[in-house]
Amino acid sequence: MQIILDTNAVLYAVRYKLDLFAELARICDFPYEICIIDKTLEELKDKTALQLMKQKNVTLIKTSSSKSVDDLIIEHSNANTIVITQDQELKRRLKQKKIRLITIRQKKYLQHVL
Repeated sequence: MQIILDTNAVLYAVRYKLDLFAELARICDFPYEICIIDKTLEELKDKTALQLMKQKNVTLIKTSSSKSVDDLIIEHSNANTIVITQDQELKRRLKQKKIRLITIRQKKYLQHVL
């Protein structure tokens, strides 16, 4: 199972000191690979967030498109994908495609949505 991190989820986790990786281990009782779209790294100006992605060996999904990060996430999502996001519009689009979601609740834990 591939878990894709959206930019806003990473920044939110850094801001509120939420350990995304420990939370994923808590709620996911299946094997998974944490991934991030290459353009998301471009959006992450926060040095702490960038360092965290490198430190945790997050898999980079390379793209050659000039599309937005949200469009790229939609494009790379399938039945074996879960997306972590706080973005309402992206959530709506993913739900239409029946892609599973994880969101951050109360600034301190992750919760499955679909």
